[in-house]
Amino acid sequence: MTEISAASREARKRIKTDQPHTARIWNYWLGGKDNYEVDQAAGDQIRGLHPGIGDYALADRKFLGRAVQYLAGECGIRQFLDIGTGLPTADNTHEVAQRISPESRIVYVDNDPIVLAHAEALLTSTPEGYTAYLDEDLRNVDAILEQAERTLDLTQPVALMLLGVVIFIEDDKEATGIVSRLMDRLPSGSHLVLSHTVTHPDMPDVDAAVAFWNEHGTPKLTQRTPEGVARFFDGLEVLEPGVVSCNRWRPDESLAGLPQDVAMYGGVGRKA
Repeated sequence: MTEISAASREARKRIKTDQPHTARIWNYWLGGKDNYEVDQAAGDQIRGLHPGIGDYALADRKFLGRAVQYLAGECGIRQFLDIGTGLPTADNTHEVAQRISPESRIVYVDNDPIVLAHAEALLTSTPEGYTAYLDEDLRNVDAILEQAERTLDLTQPVALMLLGVVIFIEDDKEATGIVSRLMDRLPSGSHLVLSHTVTHPDMPDVDAAVAFWNEHGTPKLTQRTPEGVARFFDGLEVLEPGVVSCNRWRPDESLAGLPQDVAMYGGVGRKA
């Protein structure tokens, strides 16, 4: 904890509070407090362009919870590698997994100084389990896995969580290549959980919102079609109901009152 605390203090010096940032806007839409006026203003402007945009953040968060619950419960997964962690809110990966199986081990990965500054909030765990945090970029596959192996047994199944993170990789070949390299290094029985905002003819407002963000915010976002998101699961057994609007993936009562169709698509795939 001492090492992380020192890194947190250093990270806070690198945080730009005069420019809106995706992680903080996401946090604002989720009702969190880790954001600034500049993030709130940008978030409100984006919501003005597309009033349903806040539902995407909520849909993604609830998708994470249902996916982890399914993997820890029905599939017996006890190890989670969560890359692109984002700011901690309620029901983080380790909280959901360890409620079901206290011995679950979770490694969070992010390269955002904002997230690093809040890393202590993630470094909680049941006595039986373990939670770690890595300050790494998604592109650094070898470094991530080398460090993750200090916490996880990579000869046993792992759930790779990539929620709303490959959207920051502009090149399609690079993005799919990163996901493939990660899954290639994980054993049979491992699962990929991935979500991604999409461009969709039935939701044209989202394109305007993303365009606004890319002009004013950081980091830049890359939208893909639903078919493009499905390509990340090539070579895996895609579990029912497939790669769909996040609110359509094994919905439960927590989604009452929320739209079924949001421009945030997700899915879960199993490595044979």
